[in-house]
Amino acid sequence: MSNQYEAQRAMRNMRKAAMQRGVIAVLDVGTSKIACLVLRFDGTDKFTGVDEMGSKAGQSGFRVIGAATTRSRGVRFGEVSAMQETERAVRTVIQAAQKMADLRVDHVIACFSGARPRSYGLAGSIDLQENVVTENDVSHVLAMCDVPDYGDNREVLHSQPVNFALDHRSGLIDPRGQIGNRLATDMHMLTVDATVVANLLHCIKRCDLEIAGLASSAYVAGISALVEDEQELGAACIDMGGGATGLSIFMKKHMIYSDSVRLGGDHVTADISQGLQVPMATAERIKTFYGGVVATGMDDRDMIEVGGDTGDWEHDRRTVSRAELIGIMRPRVEEILEEVRARLDAAGFEHLPSQQIVLTGGGSQIPGLDGLATKILGQQVRLGRPMRVQGLPQAATGPAFAASVGLCLFAAHPQDEWWDFDIPAEKYPARSFRRAVKWFKDNW
Repeated sequence: MSNQYEAQRAMRNMRKAAMQRGVIAVLDVGTSKIACLVLRFDGTDKFTGVDEMGSKAGQSGFRVIGAATTRSRGVRFGEVSAMQETERAVRTVIQAAQKMADLRVDHVIACFSGARPRSYGLAGSIDLQENVVTENDVSHVLAMCDVPDYGDNREVLHSQPVNFALDHRSGLIDPRGQIGNRLATDMHMLTVDATVVANLLHCIKRCDLEIAGLASSAYVAGISALVEDEQELGAACIDMGGGATGLSIFMKKHMIYSDSVRLGGDHVTADISQGLQVPMATAERIKTFYGGVVATGMDDRDMIEVGGDTGDWEHDRRTVSRAELIGIMRPRVEEILEEVRARLDAAGFEHLPSQQIVLTGGGSQIPGLDGLATKILGQQVRLGRPMRVQGLPQAATGPAFAASVGLCLFAAHPQDEWWDFDIPAEKYPARSFRRAVKWFKDNW
């Protein structure tokens, strides 16, 4: 844990230095596409550290000066599966973005969707030595949170204080400077598979880039696709990517739960490919142009030319009805939404005051998906688009770029995390006893 703490602190310092120089890139490594945006900071609202706890990601202070996207290669379920292929794709997209921005980029902030995330809720409290809460008191109460034993091959990706309580007053965003006797906090901690993170970091380093931050795609997609009221009152963001569907729940402007389903838009394409006996590229085209999940009376008569280049005249001139295509797509989409509902139920989503659900990501663009999601998830569902940011090309304003835009906001206005405070890393109470036991085992 202490190693992870130091690594995250080092990334924060690197990000700070990059922003002071004025340029940083964000990299969204997905299963179907890899996107890169180059940001220039104009100095009006530069990253200066921790000013306001839990501040809403604003969009002042930076401008997108370079953007590029390429087809992802060597990535499955949001995780690197073929290092050389992924490295080539990352190099391609970085070079294209640098060319558009007309400058070289050394530091990137990356996000990814896989790695089997797990959420934990932590709590800690201390008695204050003096009546006024200082930053040291905040560090101390965070250090008192009882960290669970989350396993050997796991790493902490996000660790955010989501609530502070001073005596009997709860729901405080920033307790510093306030008067009281006892300070308590609730934290949300997200752990991911350490091997997946190590592979991604290694891939980015092989591209001669320094990594200045890591984030979960579901988290940053929620930052950009949820409006402020939704983040405040309680909402879920479902980021439907190509190989994985990320899920994040926000409350009081903080992420309080995250999970992922290892199914996405590529699985729908694979079903079409098998069902119609066509190549994956053809299946993707048919899904994009003619896909849907709700059949009407017209769809039986609406014929689609499948096409092909096998050389068999009959086979290459086949047609299928749109109703048949919907019959192939709908079961897989329903399966994804059922899995998402199971995750939401496990998180206790029905107990939140507001239960808005926002669909985003490339897979959310299937016509009729919002209506089907309303039936299966049983809540208010809307389609989300990323927030507008300065300089963003028109081609990058769709739901598929929610994570990329959210990563820009995350870069410019990071929420407070554990690593922002000078916590004595060796004083984590839950780890100390286990560390002592391990020392005895190793040395006796």
